[in-house]
Amino acid sequence: MDGLMMRYELTLVHVLERASRYFHDRTIVSREPDGTLSRTTYGSVVDRSRRLAAALGALGIERGDRVATLGWNHARHLEAYFGVPVSGAVLHTINPRLHADDIAFVMHAAQDRALLIDESLLPIVDALPAEVRPEHVIVWASDPTTPPDGDLVDHEQLIGASEPLSAYPDLSEDDAASMCFTSATTGRPKGVAYSHRALVLHSIVSAMPDEFDISGHDVVMPAVPMFHVNAWGLPYTAALVGAELVLPGPQLDPESLLALITGEGVTFTAGVPTVWLRVLETIGADPAAYDLSRLHTVLVGGSAASPALIEAFDELGVAVLHAWGMTETAPIGSVSRLTPTFSGDRAEEVRLRATQGIAAPLVDMRATGADGPVPWDGVTMGELEVRGPWIAGAYLGGAGQDRFTDDGWLRTGDIAMIDPQGYLKITDRMNDLIKSGGEWISSLDLENTLMEHPAVREAAVIAVPDEVWGERPLAVVVRATDVEPEALLDLLRTRFAKWQIPDGVVFVDEIPKTATGKFSKRELREQIAHDA
Repeated sequence: MDGLMMRYELTLVHVLERASRYFHDRTIVSREPDGTLSRTTYGSVVDRSRRLAAALGALGIERGDRVATLGWNHARHLEAYFGVPVSGAVLHTINPRLHADDIAFVMHAAQDRALLIDESLLPIVDALPAEVRPEHVIVWASDPTTPPDGDLVDHEQLIGASEPLSAYPDLSEDDAASMCFTSATTGRPKGVAYSHRALVLHSIVSAMPDEFDISGHDVVMPAVPMFHVNAWGLPYTAALVGAELVLPGPQLDPESLLALITGEGVTFTAGVPTVWLRVLETIGADPAAYDLSRLHTVLVGGSAASPALIEAFDELGVAVLHAWGMTETAPIGSVSRLTPTFSGDRAEEVRLRATQGIAAPLVDMRATGADGPVPWDGVTMGELEVRGPWIAGAYLGGAGQDRFTDDGWLRTGDIAMIDPQGYLKITDRMNDLIKSGGEWISSLDLENTLMEHPAVREAAVIAVPDEVWGERPLAVVVRATDVEPEALLDLLRTRFAKWQIPDGVVFVDEIPKTATGKFSKRELREQIAHDA
């Protein structure tokens, strides 16, 4: 019909050019591997991104080719975030903490033609099978004045010899812009490709007040790595609105993060719970040493944020924003903001903020049982299923087709409840639920309660075989200070029925984690079984 809107392709070209036009003087800070800070601007990043795009073309990288990165959070990685997609190629960020076999697997699956890599990570390339090694290995050298050896290409020399891209290719919003692989908590990693349209819409929505609430007045520090689901989209969101960026490099220890928060006036930061638990411990040891006056939000994802974590930051005047997502959701699926109708007390406020919140705009959610969708009653559990414009519709190569329903929803593998107001509560991963005597026990609820005890640094609850009940829960705890098992079980007895209480508490020095910082319960179960 007549009178329809213009057809306007939603691509990262718009985000890049907007940053150049309106925010070219806004600062981007990077901490280098040697601990020094370097400073640049969006204007310089845009220029260098366009040079990188042109240089990739000169190397023979064509539209749709995959260009991988193995790198930490710094400005040169940010240049690849834009330079690769606007050239028409596909950015493939790889987690350097993966096992060497998994790195080789994902590079082979993606058919990466080029690799941008931090010099400190070059041993990973040396270990790659010859048939997997990309044609072009471009090094982000720690000392740009010393070019790399052999057939390696120096990044600075490469873009220094290139003029900025004179014209962008005619990109479609449905073209792939980037790709990540799942963390392989079960089975081999699976590839997820994100379209330009998906990333643009994700950036717009995540900046909204009831989502991340990021504006051009913010200073954003992603403590989540840039190889982990696009650093939760924060580099793209920051560029879209003109927020300054602080990129912490490989040093994610609490002292280094706090030095950046205080020294650079960070207002918004993001990372997994274990990062912030250690930050809280460091602050607690010397509260007067750190100025958090500008920091207003800590975004927590990857694992559940406990009420204890939320309240600890509240006491510092910093709000914890709890979000849920996964590689397949680019990653934001829901954010825990209080709705306008909230009128509960303080305890109810903290409880709701510790849920996974309500679905982000444009994302639909449902919980599905064996007989179909279950009611939104906050009681009935089912597998969480999602759909939306930045939700994966398939995996690379057609893998994992059983994860997609016939009516177009992604099966997440999370067991969840949704209450009448739409608040999502993940009760467990399907593989981590404990079935004891025919009844389900949520390991996450037990873990969150254990984390409230001041003597507990980390807690995981796993299922162990039981001849009578099939499975029973066992608590595995990392202590911050001495505590007896019975004291922890007494805390749980105040909240849970007798049959839900773990049969015991095991103290360990460390809980094994995946390459993305989540508890590896599979490895923990194997470890406990081995030690039994």
